[in-house]
Amino acid sequence: MLRIKRVPTVVSNYQKEEGGEATRPAGGCGRNCLKSCCIQEAKLPLYAFKRVEKANKGKKKKDLALQECEEPPLAFLDSLILGEWEERMQRGLFRYDVTACETKVIPGEYGFIAQLNEGRHLKKRPTEFRVDKVLQPFDENKFNFTKVGQEELLFQFESSDDGEVQFFPNAPIDVDNSPSLVAINVSPIEYGHVLLIPRIFECLPQRIDRESFLLALHMAAEAGNPYFRLGYNSLGAFATINHLHFQAYYLAAPFPIEKAPTKKIAKSNAGVKISELLNYPVRGLVFEGGDTLEDLANIVSDACICLQNNNIPYNVLIADCGKQAFLLPQCYAEKQALGEVDAELLDTQVNPAVWEISGHMVLKRKEDYEEASEANAWRLLAEVSLSEARFEEVNALIFEAIASFELEVKAETSEEVDAAKSKARPAKAMVAGTQECLVLQ
Repeated sequence: MLRIKRVPTVVSNYQKEEGGEATRPAGGCGRNCLKSCCIQEAKLPLYAFKRVEKANKGKKKKDLALQECEEPPLAFLDSLILGEWEERMQRGLFRYDVTACETKVIPGEYGFIAQLNEGRHLKKRPTEFRVDKVLQPFDENKFNFTKVGQEELLFQFESSDDGEVQFFPNAPIDVDNSPSLVAINVSPIEYGHVLLIPRIFECLPQRIDRESFLLALHMAAEAGNPYFRLGYNSLGAFATINHLHFQAYYLAAPFPIEKAPTKKIAKSNAGVKISELLNYPVRGLVFEGGDTLEDLANIVSDACICLQNNNIPYNVLIADCGKQAFLLPQCYAEKQALGEVDAELLDTQVNPAVWEISGHMVLKRKEDYEEASEANAWRLLAEVSLSEARFEEVNALIFEAIASFELEVKAETSEEVDAAKSKARPAKAMVAGTQECLVLQ
C-alpha cells in the first residue's frame, strides 16, 4: 500500500481542520446542509441545457455544441456562473481573495503561467492519502459534497425535458432524481473557480463514466467561452475528495498544453480525431471533433474507464468549448511515495494535478514564484510523465478499449434499426411543467 503525506485542498468551508470531516454542532445540523435534515424545502436556480438525442447520430446534421466556439448570441450560462460566483465572493465565502494573487507569464517558448497562491495550504494538517488505487469505494464518513452548505451551491445543471434551453430561477432540488449541481471552490485557483458535481445524491466515487463526462462537455459547450475550461483529477493523480466532481475556471490566456504540437495517430468511426502530444513535458493524448458531442464523450470516457480499470492515475483537461479533451496518465504521486522525486521538487509542495500539467503552475512559496522559469516548470512536469515505453503500453490498452466500444456501437445501431422497422411508435407528447421559466433562444 502506497501513501504520501500531503496537504488536502479545502474546497468547502465545512471540511474540518483534520480528517476531512464536516463540522456538525452537537444536537443536530443547524447549518443548511444537503442532508435530509435541511434539504426538504430547498430551492436553487436550474439551468436546463439542450441535449441532442442519440437518434440523430446517423444523420448528417451536426451537434450544435460542436460548431465554432464564438461568442454566442446569449452567453447565459457564462453570465450565470460569474454572477453567482461574484455574489458568493461579496458574501465572504472564499478563504482568500484569488484576484489579489500575483500572476505572470513565464518567459519562454510555451508561456507557462505562474501564480503565487499562498492561501491554498495555510493552517492545514498533513493527512495520509492512499495513491496506489485509482478506484476506491465511496465513504460517507469522510468529507463529501452532501456536507457542503447550501450557500456554497450556485445552480443545478441538467438536460432539458422539452429540447429547449431553459432557466428556472427558483427550482426545487429533486433529491430522488439526484440532480447535478455546481458549487464554488472556496480555495479558488482562478476567477470563477467552480465544481461540477454529477448526480450528487448518488454519492458516486471519483470515477468517470460516459454520462458524467458528457455532462462536463455540455457545460463547456453551453458556457461558450474559450477561456472556460474543465478539469478532472483521478485518485492517485491528486484528487482530494472521493466524490465524483470536475473543476472549472476562467483563465484569459491559452494553456501551454493547448499550444503544444500534436501528431494524429487515429480517427474513430464517428470522426473523433486522436492525436499524441509532441514536445511537451507530459506525454498524453488529445481527442477532438466527432459528429456529435456524445461521440466525443463516449470515446474519451471509454479511454478514462480503461485507465481506471487498469489502476492508472490520470488527469483530463476539457478545452475549446467542449470540442477538445486532453488525457494525461501520470505517475508523480507513485514516484513520491516510492521516494523517487528530488527533495527540491517536493519542497515546493506543488501537487501537479490537471491545472499544473496543463501549464498553469500554482505556486505556494514566494521564492518559487520569483524564481519561476520554463526550465523549472519543465523539470517538475517531466517527473509527472510516464516513460515512453510505459506510455506506449498504456496507449495499447486505450486503443483496445476504444476498438471494443466501436464494435459495441455498431451492434447497438443494427439493433436500433431492426427495432424501428418492426415497431414504429408516435413520439411521446411532452407535458409542460407548471413552473415559470425562461426559454433561451
